[in-house]
Amino acid sequence: MKKKKPLILVSNDDGITSPGIAALIAVAMELGDVIVVAPDKPQSGMGHAITINQPIRITAVNLYDGVKAYQCTGTPVDCVKIAIDKLLTAKPDLMVSGVNHGSNASINVIYSGTMSAAVEASIDGIKAIGFSLCDYSWDANFEVVKPYMKQIMESVMKNNLPYGTLLNVNMPVPKMGEIKGIKICRQALAKWKESFDQRTDPFGRDYFWMTGNFINMDEGNDTDEWALKEGYISVVPTMFDLTDHRRIGLLNQWDL
Repeated sequence: MKKKKPLILVSNDDGITSPGIAALIAVAMELGDVIVVAPDKPQSGMGHAITINQPIRITAVNLYDGVKAYQCTGTPVDCVKIAIDKLLTAKPDLMVSGVNHGSNASINVIYSGTMSAAVEASIDGIKAIGFSLCDYSWDANFEVVKPYMKQIMESVMKNNLPYGTLLNVNMPVPKMGEIKGIKICRQALAKWKESFDQRTDPFGRDYFWMTGNFINMDEGNDTDEWALKEGYISVVPTMFDLTDHRRIGLLNQWDL
């Protein structure tokens, strides 16, 4: 009797036509049957946004040979929700999101539509991974990282990933040579310091364009930012439970 292939759900935030999702689909097809539900346009920085005040439309598209694919007018989280509720006939063995064009390490995880799609799958009890390549170029080369992506996906499907935990995987672009390997890391303590450039449009109305600098306040050698700087792929076990469990005892001492 022929063994049933794993079912893998794929999404992203850069849009269904991005080179990053094409690379992820190619790897996923080596491991199982693939269904793609992704935004019809770029949705970077959407975080865990959902659509509540307008309809969501999904359209079947023929973009990837041998793969059922749908483009969705909603956010990355919408894509996962509607895939689970309307398009899938069975629970996926794995959900993968990406490959994002640009880093989602450190504080970027809370802004990322790529990671939020994976978080949504994890909330529903599906093993999930968000993949990002630290190259914002649309022409980024994903070939070097494909074997590592496959290795991580195989490991997650083979092992027990507890409910509530997903993986945030960021991959460097080494200037010379191969990637050094994979490091299991913690999220670096860092933030964005934004500034808003005030400008004037042709009608004389003011508008603002957000800029900013990334500030890494963490000197540890066990963080995702350190690993990426040193040429390693960083893997951070991530949770959607935002409770600071260590501080519950402290707050219980307050006069609340």
